[in-house]
Amino acid sequence: MAKQENKVQVEKKAGGKVTYPLGKINFILMGICLLLIIIGFWLMTGDANVGDKFNENLFESSRVTTGPIIAFLGFVLMAFAIIYRKKDNKQEEDNE
Repeated sequence: MAKQENKVQVEKKAGGKVTYPLGKINFILMGICLLLIIIGFWLMTGDANVGDKFNENLFESSRVTTGPIIAFLGFVLMAFAIIYRKKDNKQEEDNE
């Protein structure tokens, strides 16, 4: 009974339409951020030191700086992608 009343209240607030907290643009932005995170971690991968042989590629710039920066940007932008809300034209007209 309570679920049905809550649904009716949501429909009334949206003018008969059910609205969701995240829109299509949010999911697109989150997908782009997830891709950035995956690329960042992929850039950090590589061979490790094996036995007594030292791997010179351990300190490449893509593994030490570029990969972590891209992954970090992906995480930071993910928060923005979740919070982002598109402006409605109705709200802008009401304010004028």
